[in-house]
Amino acid sequence: MKTVTVVTELRAGGNEVGFNAAYPEGMDACLCSLVSDAGYKVNLIHTSPEHDGSALTDEILQETDVLIWWGHAFHHFVLDSVAERVANRVNRGMGIIFLHSAHFSKPFKKLMGTSCALSWREANEKERVWAIDPVHPIARGIPESFVIEREEMYGEPFYIPTPDELVFLGWFKGGEVMRSGCVWRRGRGKVFFFQPGHETFPTYKNGHVRRIILNAIEYIMPDEVASSLGGAHVPVPLEPLD
Repeated sequence: MKTVTVVTELRAGGNEVGFNAAYPEGMDACLCSLVSDAGYKVNLIHTSPEHDGSALTDEILQETDVLIWWGHAFHHFVLDSVAERVANRVNRGMGIIFLHSAHFSKPFKKLMGTSCALSWREANEKERVWAIDPVHPIARGIPESFVIEREEMYGEPFYIPTPDELVFLGWFKGGEVMRSGCVWRRGRGKVFFFQPGHETFPTYKNGHVRRIILNAIEYIMPDEVASSLGGAHVPVPLEPLD
């Protein structure tokens, strides 16, 4: 059985039962049930001022095929060493999905090598998500566009490397646009960023959003993860050409 590990923030993401009207069961439970119902084994890790990410051990990462990371308020509490080992695991082949404010998480910045800053407005407004690459595997079963009735505005400029694959574009009522579904390849692994998912709105209960997450898991799922990056750095003598 393939394993998906879900990392969410405690409290900031409405993970405590009854904390957030959008996710009375907790956002972590919402995401974990989505994954487990699809037939994957699920690990759950929390971050918070009291949880520095060290629970995401090498042992858990070694059994993880795809990692889902949602974060918002507590990025700076995560240890740099955790971001380093997550990035190393991705380079060896693990798939990783960054949701919404996880664009500012330490692992995402480590993998992108840029500030990952963007424009934002904490507004309760409509977003239309366009599948600009409708034949991409992550867009399978998704209409040409769909509406999320309430979402926080994230917009350009978004300081990321040019995506290897751009799947979705978000448009907001205020006129802003956002590269909202992006894929990069890092070493042997794939990275997917998906923008919707503010914690006060029930975005992860939207059927199209849920299908996109499941499609992304399938797309970035590795056949296997290398035990190491491999290869010794040794000089090779120059052989004369015939």
